[in-house]
Amino acid sequence: MEIDKLLEEFLFHCQFEKNLNPKTLSAYTIDIEQFKSFKDIMSMNINDVNKDILKEYIQHLYTKDLKPKSIKRKLATLKAFFTYLEFEEIILVSPFRKMRVSIKENKTLPKTIDLQNIRKLFKYIYKIKTNFQDIERYSYKALVRDIAVLELLFATGLRVSEVSNIKYNDINLSTGNLKVLGKGGKERTIQICEAEVKTSLKEYVNLFNDEIYKNKWFFINRLGNKYSEYSISNMIKKYQQAANVQQHLTPHMFRHSFATMLLEEGVDIRYIQGMLGHSSISTTQIYTQINMKQQRKILSTKHPRRNLQFMV
Repeated sequence: MEIDKLLEEFLFHCQFEKNLNPKTLSAYTIDIEQFKSFKDIMSMNINDVNKDILKEYIQHLYTKDLKPKSIKRKLATLKAFFTYLEFEEIILVSPFRKMRVSIKENKTLPKTIDLQNIRKLFKYIYKIKTNFQDIERYSYKALVRDIAVLELLFATGLRVSEVSNIKYNDINLSTGNLKVLGKGGKERTIQICEAEVKTSLKEYVNLFNDEIYKNKWFFINRLGNKYSEYSISNMIKKYQQAANVQQHLTPHMFRHSFATMLLEEGVDIRYIQGMLGHSSISTTQIYTQINMKQQRKILSTKHPRRNLQFMV
């Protein structure tokens, strides 16, 4: 069968049978389009694509100066494609079954936001809100919304995609319960406990209630559409620069800061795993490597050396 047709059927399978989320589908589509453009793939019969051709493709990917993580994802897409073909009995055996591919990623520690920069950022936006002259203007409503988003990011450690995709019925401001749809369609509930965070969310709802009610999304933009991940990232960058915060800030850094600060306060890593929505504890354990503050505190106050006197 023609490879082009099989690839189309695979994407259809991913979208309508496996019900993968739009982000994953988009990544799969990009990866498949790149594979189609390699060499003479499109003129081949699917049974002619063997491990030698796939090895050539791996070498080709390395010439593109891609990060190891990107190469691993592209190969995972192809592996899923050939597994699908094998399951559908279009091919006898996936060529990946006869391959041992090991791509090592450089482990980078999560970047967190300095606590003084978090204080500086929030102090700035709340000062603007306090000094705002005309609260009937949309710019004031937008500011209240942005404060609610920033408070939620810092208070819950949600991914920016999870914040953007909150729906009107997902959040209960009376109980503080927030239903979150995470990666892989996994649902979890996180509790909003801080009074200030609840207050910011309630104020936002009071200003946007009619628009939110008409729209399925909780956080919306001026046109009543979903407040996108891109817009949230740009919003953070705008306030970072306006507040003269020298550290470059991203939405995901709020998530890293949330996890690290809880760890520094002695919270069990398994609780943090649940709040972050990690399926594996190994993903959460990376935060233990940057928990220097707690380590310093323990060694300076608990180590027995402090009670030993050797000098005469």
